[in-house]
Amino acid sequence: MQSAQTTFENIRKDFPILKRTVRDNKPLVYLDNASTTQKPTQVIEAITDYYKNHNANIHRAVYALAEEATELYEKTRDKVADFINISNREEIIFVRGTTEAINLVAYAWGRTHVKEGDIIVTTEYEHHSNIVPWQLLTQEKGAKLEYIGMDDNGELILEDLDKLLGTGKVKLVTFSLMSNVLGTISDADKIIAKCKAAGVFTLIDGAQAIPHMKVDIEKLDCDFFAFSGHKMLGPTGIGILWVRKSILETMKPFHGGGDMIREVHKYETTWNDLPYKFEAGTPNIADVVGLGAAIDYLSKIGMDNIRQHEIELTSYAIDKLSDVKGLHIYGTKDISKRGGVISFNFADVHPHDVAQIIDEEGIAIRSGHHCAQVLMERLDVSATSRASFYIYNTKEEIDKLINSLNKVAKVFKL
Repeated sequence: MQSAQTTFENIRKDFPILKRTVRDNKPLVYLDNASTTQKPTQVIEAITDYYKNHNANIHRAVYALAEEATELYEKTRDKVADFINISNREEIIFVRGTTEAINLVAYAWGRTHVKEGDIIVTTEYEHHSNIVPWQLLTQEKGAKLEYIGMDDNGELILEDLDKLLGTGKVKLVTFSLMSNVLGTISDADKIIAKCKAAGVFTLIDGAQAIPHMKVDIEKLDCDFFAFSGHKMLGPTGIGILWVRKSILETMKPFHGGGDMIREVHKYETTWNDLPYKFEAGTPNIADVVGLGAAIDYLSKIGMDNIRQHEIELTSYAIDKLSDVKGLHIYGTKDISKRGGVISFNFADVHPHDVAQIIDEEGIAIRSGHHCAQVLMERLDVSATSRASFYIYNTKEEIDKLINSLNKVAKVFKL
């Protein structure tokens, strides 16, 4: 296996956007990867090639272009299966992203299986997309939404889960494998084992985790897994929902229309085979192809190498940031339990002001509640600044971040 240093030393050349300058000709330093990642030339060219040479609708015709487009589309499904270690490609559904995937489960599974008095369990550090669909479902069904709490290190309090499972009313436990704010990596094995012992379904929001670490769904043994393409070098508007086949077979369609049907008559319709039953209408073919190229790119680097690179970057960043007077970092300091995400507040300076001053130096970080207002309430803050790293980031860029924070300190006389 190549060393992480060898693997990453030339990687930036594959990302055209990293060559540009911003704000008075300053080199771009992109540290908002938890929001979305930049795209390598290989992904951009795969999408361009599709539109130049293969553009046609899929599953509907026998002419050459249609067959080529269908093959490219379905080849990505096979790549996804290999990437997450799934043997049955029928369990992989193309969706627009993690948000649609979770809503699909809440609608097509939840509205059949969740009854009055049941409990859905999520966590205090979830993205809104793993809270709001369950609020809607439980309110509609007369069920309850409960939360696994978080300790001051940003780790889940699993005793809360034990108490909830002890009621015998929990139908589903849904949680992020990695927090988009704290970077905390959930103890998925322990959570899933507890749920299985209680006969409870589990759904994992893998949007933050899957770009940064090896995910093996066969080993995880969850029931639902969702992730987005744009956080793993792929295009926006494409994502994956994996569902165990025995569960998929109990679910009603989410959308109705073309391709999800077998036969349509005036007053009744029969459904297509899995997974097409849940893929209505003309799909996002070009971006599925782009996702396939992104998976190829990440697979060539190796997810273990990516994880090691980010451990080194995150450790370096936490050490440097910890030396900045008045700066508070949220979440665990145990690097083995967190991904490449660091949220912080700087004295009493509002995060938007921090981000704006840093932007003047060409550095892109996030500020706000990060679609995690329940977590902000738990932290007793309205917002945080967030720097998040990926495969093309360097220690030199972290040094630039530190220098820009020194400028913030001077502006606000800290």
